Formats: sequence, C-alpha cells, structure tokens
Amino acid sequence: MASQVSTYEGEPIDVSGKYRIQSSAGMFALYALLVIGVAVVIVPFFWMLMTSLMTLGESLNRAWIPAVPQWDNYIRAWDEANFGEYFVNSIIITVVTVFGILIMSTLAAYAFARIKFPGRELIFALLLTTLMIPESVTMIPNFLGIRGDVLGPTLLCAPGNAEFMTTIWGTFFPCDGWINTLQALSIPFMGSAFSIFLLRQFFAQIPWELWDAARIDGAGHLRFLVQIVLPNSLAPIMTVAIFAFIGAWNSFLWPLIVTTEDTWRPLAVGLYNFVTDAGSELNLMMAGSVITIVPILILYFFTQKQFTEGIVTSGLKG
Repeated sequence: MASQVSTYEGEPIDVSGKYRIQSSAGMFALYALLVIGVAVVIVPFFWMLMTSLMTLGESLNRAWIPAVPQWDNYIRAWDEANFGEYFVNSIIITVVTVFGILIMSTLAAYAFARIKFPGRELIFALLLTTLMIPESVTMIPNFLGIRGDVLGPTLLCAPGNAEFMTTIWGTFFPCDGWINTLQALSIPFMGSAFSIFLLRQFFAQIPWELWDAARIDGAGHLRFLVQIVLPNSLAPIMTVAIFAFIGAWNSFLWPLIVTTEDTWRPLAVGLYNFVTDAGSELNLMMAGSVITIVPILILYFFTQKQFTEGIVTSGLKG
C-alpha cells in the first residue's frame, strides 16, 4: 500500500510513519488494559487456589505460595464440612431450579414474542422494570411468602379448614410455610425476568412465514414452539441454562435465611462451617471454595461456544 503523503510549501511529506506510531500506541494501550483486566480476574482465583494448598499458619500470615502443597486440605474440607450432603443438595436444588426457569421462561418468552394479547407491551415493560429492583428489596416479601404469611396461616390454616389442609394443596402449602424445604430454595427463582427477556429477543427473530406454514399443517402454538422454535433456539436456551445453573449453584444468602438445619443446605452455605468462634480456617474454606466452583468450570468448558452464540444472537438483536 502506498505511503500517505502531505505537502508543505509544495514539498511532499511522508506521514505514514506518524500513523504507524499512533496505531502502535493505541494497540499498546489496548493490550495494557486487557492485561490489567485479566489480572483483576486471575489474581483472586490464583490466591484462592494457593491458599487452599497452605497450612493454617501460612494462610493466616497471608503467604502467596505454600512451602509444601497440602493436597489433603481438599479431603479435610470435604469431610469436616459434611460436603457430601451439601453437594447432593446443591445438585438437586440446581437441577430443579434450572428446569423450572427453562420451562417458565420459554413459555413466557414465546407468549411475549409470538402471541398478541391485550396489554402485552405494558406487561413486558413492567417485567423489564423488575430488572432494576435490587434483590435485597424483594427478599423480605419473598421470605414472608415462604414462611407462610401469604398462603399459610392467614388464609388456609384458619379454624374449620382441617379437611382442606389434607388435600394436595394443603400438603404443598403447609401451615408452617416452606422453611427447610426444596420449594423455598427453587420456586422463588423460577420467574426470571432476564431469562424471559433474552429468549423473547431471539423468538421474535424467527420468521413469521414458518408460523404460517405450521398453521397450514394444523399446528398450534404449543406444537410450533416444541417442533420449530426450540430446535432453532438452542444457543440462547443454553445461555439461560448456564446463568440459571450459576445462580442456583452459588446461592448463599437466600438458603441461609430459609433453612435452619442441614437438610437442604447447599455447598455455598456449607462453607460457613469453617467460620467458628476461634476464627476462620481460611485454608479449608478456600479448599471448599475450589470444590464448589469446579462444576461451574466444567460446565462452562463444554458449553462456552453455545454460551457465546446465545449472547451474540439474543442480546444484540430484536
């Protein structure tokens, strides 16, 4: 490519070198920012991994590298914190929550994207406004509902309703609420506004000609959703599943509030067992943290392609 030139008093001046310098400076600044960003992400993870291999003394002295790696910290963390029970609880809670989010979000997103009904745009706008509400604001109303103040003693457990409480409804909504139950740890999170929005953006891009062809074949909305929409929406559905998995697996504050015993407590709450009156066993806590994040890393490793495609195709269009 020919060099770009300028003129000064009739004499040509080569300015291509100037542009190369500016381009090099810009690339250097960009790479510097990328290195800083990577360091911000990697350094805490590196510290966690190294601390998990330290003795208690080394972890309390804030060392960066263990003198001798203590690989048995992972076995001790698993045994002392009863991680076996917590791990099973986390798997059950996460699977139920992910399936619930996928079913509810898919149906709601399809309704907003493909079915015209009165007030659709208003309801969707109200749904999006919930994304701006901090989780801490909704925690108290959710807890009151879980405790039974909404569907429990005030409505169903009044005198004279003994027979009603023996029905399936009474079994599902006991008078003492959902404290220490699987319902409390999964159902409140199945209505995800972000998941509905993400899927709705993708469903809206599907050509209406496919719907017309499906109608000619006698298909209704449910058949069109199952046979046409879902097979062509695997990337955004996988993205929703990954986000739901991470949120359910890492949940800490809500399970700590709605559980008072170990029956349904997940892994994240199990880490709290390393905090005692004598202090924190930091090395074992970090070993437990490594155990906790391994399933997430494995999941992302096998689904990163679908995750990236889901964000690109759903989040930037519609």
